[in-house]
Amino acid sequence: HIDRESEQHNTDASTATYPANDPTEQKFSQLLTASQTDLAHLRKLSWKGIPPSHRATAWRILMGYAPLSLARRQPTLERKRKEYLDLRDQTFARGTSALDAKLWHQIKIDVPRTAPDLSMFRQAAVQRSLERLLYCWAARHPASGYVQGINDLATPFYHVFLAEHQRPLEEVMDDVEADSFWCLTRLLDSIHDNYTHAQPGIQRALVKMRSLVARIDARLADHLAAEGVEFLQFAFRWINCLLVREVTLDCCVRMWDTYLAEEDHGFARFHIYVCAALLLKWSAELLKMDFAEIMMFLQRPPSLMWSYEEIEVLLAEAYMYKCLYDESPSHYAGDRP
Repeated sequence: HIDRESEQHNTDASTATYPANDPTEQKFSQLLTASQTDLAHLRKLSWKGIPPSHRATAWRILMGYAPLSLARRQPTLERKRKEYLDLRDQTFARGTSALDAKLWHQIKIDVPRTAPDLSMFRQAAVQRSLERLLYCWAARHPASGYVQGINDLATPFYHVFLAEHQRPLEEVMDDVEADSFWCLTRLLDSIHDNYTHAQPGIQRALVKMRSLVARIDARLADHLAAEGVEFLQFAFRWINCLLVREVTLDCCVRMWDTYLAEEDHGFARFHIYVCAALLLKWSAELLKMDFAEIMMFLQRPPSLMWSYEEIEVLLAEAYMYKCLYDESPSHYAGDRP
């Protein structure tokens, strides 16, 4: 069975938040078992967090992978899972010696480094699955290819889809791998500019984040500039890996509930506000630091020790900034051609 012990958490911290008779639990149950799920209602409910017992189903729907129709849902999943497994079998039909050697070597290096403090991702079956998934994705997307950091973005999907099953790992691994592949594909499609040549999506996001921080906290922005701190030096990873490395996996999953509830999937636009809110949290501390201290602080930020409560506050602050500054006439002025 799946070993879920970790140095961070040994259970999904939100489980206790939703007892069986909880109104939120019941609302999700009614919504997801209706003959046609109301997408707008699902988004509204999911923004504040999805109960673990319904998260896998809700994520598949919010990602656009599973249909809203209950009658079509299972047949669609079975068809898409078979499609992925056929692609995987075809890709690996002649063994690993026939693969792109450079790409396969990089993936083989990165997978053991993926969430190494979580025992789930130290299991050989999960690592082999992640290797296959990443190679299949890269083979289907030659314009961007595999970029370090994409391996991190697969971990929340594995975490959620593995948690859905109580059966032995070997019985569920193919379904988990297929669902993770299609959901990761849809996620990366929504932020594809982050991974094409020169990564223009990340460059634009950094400009937007810097502009946003300057408008909200000019003193902090001026201090960072005076110390020679470029947003590229710390926020590149925040955007490239969607903060997967800055918070625990459970907290990341909670953040993604909200991202998926945003109409534009939140991974591009709303994520910038979350990154800005994260930096602004530590304004008082950062103002007292020099370049070296700032860089050391932001490489291993205190958010690694956060619980759900801090994540809820961060999301609320990001939402406030979005309401205040999104599409503001002077906002992001530096991003205009």
